[in-house]
Amino acid sequence: MKSWLLSSLLVSAALAVTGCTSNAGNSEPDDAPLIAATAQTEATASGEANAAVIVRHPSDAVRSRIVATAALGGLELYDLAGKRLGSVSAGEVAALDVGYGIALAGGQVDVVAAIDTIHNHLRLFTVDDTSLTEAGARPLPLGFAAEGVCLFRNPLDSALYAFVVGDGGEIDQQMIYATADGKLDARQVRRINVPSPLKQCVADTLGNVYASEEAVGIWRFNADPEADVAARLIDAPRLGHIDEEVGGLALYDGTDGARWLLASDASAGRVNVYDRNREDAFIGAFRVASPRQKQTIGEPGPLFALGSALGGAFPSGLLLVTDEDGANYKMLSFADIAKQLKLAAGPGPAPSGAAANRPAAVTALVETTPVESYGDAADDPAIWAHPSDPAKSLVIATDKKAGLYVYDMQGKVVQFLADGKMNNVDLRNDFMLGGEKVTLVTASNRTDKTIAIYRLDIGKRLLVNVADGPQPTGLGDPYGLCMYRHKDDGRTYVFINGDDTRKRQWELVDAGNGRVRAELVRDMTFDSQTEGCVANDETAALYVDEEDVALWRLSAEPGGGDLKEAVDRVDANTAIKDDLEGMGLYDLGDGRGYLVVSSQGNDSYAVYRREGKQEYLGSFSVVADPIRGIDGISETDGLDVTSRNLGPGFEYGAMIAQDGRNVMPVEKQNYKYVPWETIARALNLEMRGD
Repeated sequence: MKSWLLSSLLVSAALAVTGCTSNAGNSEPDDAPLIAATAQTEATASGEANAAVIVRHPSDAVRSRIVATAALGGLELYDLAGKRLGSVSAGEVAALDVGYGIALAGGQVDVVAAIDTIHNHLRLFTVDDTSLTEAGARPLPLGFAAEGVCLFRNPLDSALYAFVVGDGGEIDQQMIYATADGKLDARQVRRINVPSPLKQCVADTLGNVYASEEAVGIWRFNADPEADVAARLIDAPRLGHIDEEVGGLALYDGTDGARWLLASDASAGRVNVYDRNREDAFIGAFRVASPRQKQTIGEPGPLFALGSALGGAFPSGLLLVTDEDGANYKMLSFADIAKQLKLAAGPGPAPSGAAANRPAAVTALVETTPVESYGDAADDPAIWAHPSDPAKSLVIATDKKAGLYVYDMQGKVVQFLADGKMNNVDLRNDFMLGGEKVTLVTASNRTDKTIAIYRLDIGKRLLVNVADGPQPTGLGDPYGLCMYRHKDDGRTYVFINGDDTRKRQWELVDAGNGRVRAELVRDMTFDSQTEGCVANDETAALYVDEEDVALWRLSAEPGGGDLKEAVDRVDANTAIKDDLEGMGLYDLGDGRGYLVVSSQGNDSYAVYRREGKQEYLGSFSVVADPIRGIDGISETDGLDVTSRNLGPGFEYGAMIAQDGRNVMPVEKQNYKYVPWETIARALNLEMRGD
């Protein structure tokens, strides 16, 4: 797992990456054009203004509303002419944002999130033409001095997240969800920290969050809690296009494809504009004046933009600029901004949480106790289905820094063996050992570069080492592993690859002393790194992921040679993205079923038909379940799939996968159990027994 701690030490490197040009302490020229506001709101009743948002009416743009903070006056509601329509008590509100089309009580509502600094709570409101109604199920305490809030709709599953930024450099991500009684609640997902105070943040539909760290600059990072933070510095005081400190932020999206980031360069009295289509390159700046009087706003405060057409004076949407001296909010037309900066601007679409061409979203039912090792430690599971009592089924999983875990179907630890750095694991039933059939488990041991071999004691539900002494692999760093059992003669094999291009095959044989040894029977070569593999015992087919290249099918037989056929290629299917990692087979009987492959590069799982031409059938991702408090799955290395009954909730089998980022809250890595039934219904697939 990557660290989520940002540091101002990243400034120089980040500036080089994003292409900021140093001005050696000189601010932008003072010839930035002056743009007069088209309208402004009445002054707030309290005489203080801090932040405002636009709530666009879904069918009549003219009836859109401005919701604004008024310090101890709470929240005030205005029409687009700036007339105050009403107010609501909300403590002392420091910041707010709006999310559109949130599912609540059988319908969809627009939700305003507000930071109440008196009680230090996140408060949630719904909006209609003339009033705001509190919709939170309970007070949502923050635990730090909050300064700003922004809302993000995950395009994968339309889940709503709030990012709250704070005076101590906190970036707190909370998942907002509807409760059974029609209220809104939230659950903390992760916490990111920077060294100095943050003022405001904004989130776009592409999964980016921009945050203004006053004395350092503008950060961009990934909004998806299951993705790497990937923080980048967009601009910085004195080194880029900001005079002393950055204030408010806003986003503009036009139908012509224009995507801008706007930032308040407060001390210079300007608003800077950046092109999000060109890695946030600086494209200009302007100053803001009051309507008619042309009086310049000295220090533009927090910003809010809406690119959707609002009719009348705002055909391309409007920008709200906080005027703290005037205790009101200026409304600027994006058509005027574009004209003055010689940029293209067109009205954007109505805000929406929908996203096209995305993987189906499913949730996990169970997650395991995290592994004990820190960092990238959990890797690969193998599922054992109990032959007579499905609820007693087990998951055997690796900690590649420490050993092997055995988990029950509730995710609790049954056994841990500190036998070495076990990377991948697999198992096969009905191996003949000492005249009886046993379940044989193998793992790649990176500590001594051997094949670890165990039998499963079914009665005690424990692993017992049965290796006939160390079984060397001859590989520099063995890690990818899978097993194969011939359907007729019962011969059992194990495949292991290392950190080069070789994959080796051994036959596992009874050594005659209650132990098992491995006999090398085959060497294969690939053009680049492989890891994930799975064998279809019915068809003697071996599937191997060449991580950056393709999913291959080979013979699993010892005499099968190197001949391979591509099932799919990374460069031929936009739904998969390298690295290709873990694989599992779902058995429908009669040779039919599905092959599931981890597409690690986009945190999804591709499904292929097991038989015939093995065509690609679709992809799914595992997302967070806020009710159960189980996060989604990301950066999956290993997985396993079964169609066997594994007990309550898993009657049709399951996919069990390693989670590279275990959040909500942030913990060490673990494994998630996903019922096959939820996957099948999401992708219209079959289930065993249907």
